[in-house]
Amino acid sequence: MDTDTKNPSRRLFTIAAASAAASWVMTACGPKRLYEAPKERLKQVIEEMEQKYTKQHGKKVTVSDAGPLPGVQFAYALDISRCIGCRRCVYACVEENNQSRDPQIQWIRVNSMEKEKGVDFSHADPYYNPAEVPEEGHFYVPVGCQHCENSPCTKVCPTGATWTEPDGIVVIDYEWCIGCRYCMAACPYGARHFNWSEPTIPAAELNPNMHYLGNRPRMKGVVEKCTFCIQRTRAGRYPACVEVCPVGARKFGNLLDKDSEIRYIIEHKRVLVLKEELNTVPRFFYFYAT
Repeated sequence: MDTDTKNPSRRLFTIAAASAAASWVMTACGPKRLYEAPKERLKQVIEEMEQKYTKQHGKKVTVSDAGPLPGVQFAYALDISRCIGCRRCVYACVEENNQSRDPQIQWIRVNSMEKEKGVDFSHADPYYNPAEVPEEGHFYVPVGCQHCENSPCTKVCPTGATWTEPDGIVVIDYEWCIGCRYCMAACPYGARHFNWSEPTIPAAELNPNMHYLGNRPRMKGVVEKCTFCIQRTRAGRYPACVEVCPVGARKFGNLLDKDSEIRYIIEHKRVLVLKEELNTVPRFFYFYAT
């Protein structure tokens, strides 16, 4: 790092400039984030994005700006006793959320663990490759964004590019992200991923149903992560990983609905959250159904 204060490094200059710009926009111009923009301006931005992506990828693209549903707090639960480590969730997530194929980016990491050692990340193997799964003597713990109520990542962002929505989804506005990666350093779950190179998505594999804060194509130099498939869940659908799981290990629902499956699991099953001692208060619960 350049210690000469008269000639700061490019990285530090970028961070300082972006922070100043964000502050200026907030005080002088009013709106800072997507939903704080005037409706007409927001409509224009969305239309421009749709035109750009349609031209770039050669297929009709729609970009939603659907906001949080009233009376909804999304939460996720995963049955450790049922997961077989097939990684179908990983690849369904890649396809649904337009993640780069080259270089490859995956928002879900599945860890193989030995039953004798229990949930022990110091001995976890995310690169397991047996002839078939589930492998005898092992169980599996998938990890992605935990959508924490007390999220460390949102507190360190110098531009306010990441925040928690009223429905509990931690989002990123890629137009505000400056790629400083402070959020990656703050996240104790390794759930955020940086685009080191220009992402590649084959046109035939592009999911044209997008959300501004979700699965629209990301650019080089920004951070991305799971958004609970915001383009699906705010339209009343399950996340792609929930739908694709062949054993029904993944559950999703509204914490505020006392009759929901997610509430039943929390109230009646053996539930745990990762790194509870950090007080991040995840909205992602692991449980044992058997």
